Amino acid sequence: MFRLTRRDLIAALIALPLPAAAQTADRLMVFAAASLTNTLNEIGRDYGRARGKRVVFAFAASMTLAKQIEASSGADVFIAADAESMDYLEQRGLIAKPTRQNLLGNSLVLIAPADSKVTLTIAPQMKLAEALAGGRLALANVDSVPAGRYGKAALTALGVWNSVANHLAQGDDVRTTLAYVARGEAPLGIVYATDARIEPRVRVVGTFPVGSHPPIVYPVALTTDAKPDAASFLPYLRSPQARAVFEKAGFTVLSARQ
Repeated sequence: MFRLTRRDLIAALIALPLPAAAQTADRLMVFAAASLTNTLNEIGRDYGRARGKRVVFAFAASMTLAKQIEASSGADVFIAADAESMDYLEQRGLIAKPTRQNLLGNSLVLIAPADSKVTLTIAPQMKLAEALAGGRLALANVDSVPAGRYGKAALTALGVWNSVANHLAQGDDVRTTLAYVARGEAPLGIVYATDARIEPRVRVVGTFPVGSHPPIVYPVALTTDAKPDAASFLPYLRSPQARAVFEKAGFTVLSARQ
């Protein structure tokens, strides 16, 4: 029997236009990095109640969403988990450049199943391969997903990338990576600190040093297709109500100048 994989499904979605329902005037369409799923769903509900406008979200890996925006109109707001995905759209004239700003910061952690006894100090030349004990390291795709690129950069800086490069279980986005570890399919994984906090089936083994990878920054911008009233969503993301949700989840809310 033929079965679509998650990767096949995402590829198919990129090629499709957004449904007409998502493009109507009473809806705000937000494309956002998968790691923002929980926080933005809550913020979107609050915004909708306050403004009388339904917020519709599409969550996936940042570059996947950037390419869908490139292929199809309808998105009003894009929130990426890295500068590169936002740069991709800016270079193609698909975001309103004056609206671009860095919204959030995050950190990178090594996780294990909650009942795992693995201990490991994150440091140069750490015994990561040995800690895997024949298993695979769960990591978002290192070529196309921000969390994967950050993870590879950190492991490279610590001098252990080559020891695990052939022992990876790569996910289509950071939430898939989280699930691999939560289900016990991988003994260790690398995700954002905010993802680890929402999953009781994993525990944090350690946090990667800030200097071991590029700063984890979430830029936000309106698209060039954005409806006129979409602009009000950006300041709302910095409102006291939204800030409380982000900070409770473990994000750092950056000033507009950062």
